[in-house]
Amino acid sequence: MSDAHSDEAGAATTTGDYTGKVTVGGPADTRTLPGLTVTKVAVGPADNNAYLLRCPVTGEQLLIDAANEADTLLRLIGDAGLATVVTSHRHGDHVQALAEVVAATGATTVAHADDASQIPVPTARIVHDGDEITVGRATLRAIHLVGHTPGSIALLYDADPAAPHLFTGDCLFPGGPGRTTNPGEFRSLMDGLEEKVFGPLPDTTWIYPGHGFDSTIGTERPHLAEWRARGW
Repeated sequence: MSDAHSDEAGAATTTGDYTGKVTVGGPADTRTLPGLTVTKVAVGPADNNAYLLRCPVTGEQLLIDAANEADTLLRLIGDAGLATVVTSHRHGDHVQALAEVVAATGATTVAHADDASQIPVPTARIVHDGDEITVGRATLRAIHLVGHTPGSIALLYDADPAAPHLFTGDCLFPGGPGRTTNPGEFRSLMDGLEEKVFGPLPDTTWIYPGHGFDSTIGTERPHLAEWRARGW
């Protein structure tokens, strides 16, 4: 299977109408959450999503996946600067703009210990399962999910426990888990998703994937047995 699942193409541009349906070359889509602003943009030939998170109190910004099109990402970052860039996993399509973005902003690089050595820009901060990453006064929690790569992480923002927000990288998409190359990796990823994501998180949890459009835990939960049975 491919890394991503997607729906019909489209894009929204206003905060109140956020859909997450961005397309390469199209406008970014922004939403305002309690304590955090999320801007999603699609970049590059692999239709990667990059997410710029901003603390509305301090103005500090964090980027999830400097995937491609450094110019696009730097325009999005703007004059506010970038404190942190988190790489969700080591695959090359997620790091094409990392060196240029870091050189331009001086952002601190963050990645999981098991993928950091394979990322072509040195990782300044190594994280593990459960570690916290701050964006101004907002806090994200790293969730380590093994299978798509050894060191993939999802990032959870749950300032409102009734409506969490989860940035899943390539571990979870609308329609199934991310690509794996053998049954052992698939079982590991599914076990991790069921234990650490579908188990503790409510159906209202919004999913922001590494490619394609968004979903929710409630939309995907009924299909877990189907994914297990098909093996991908």
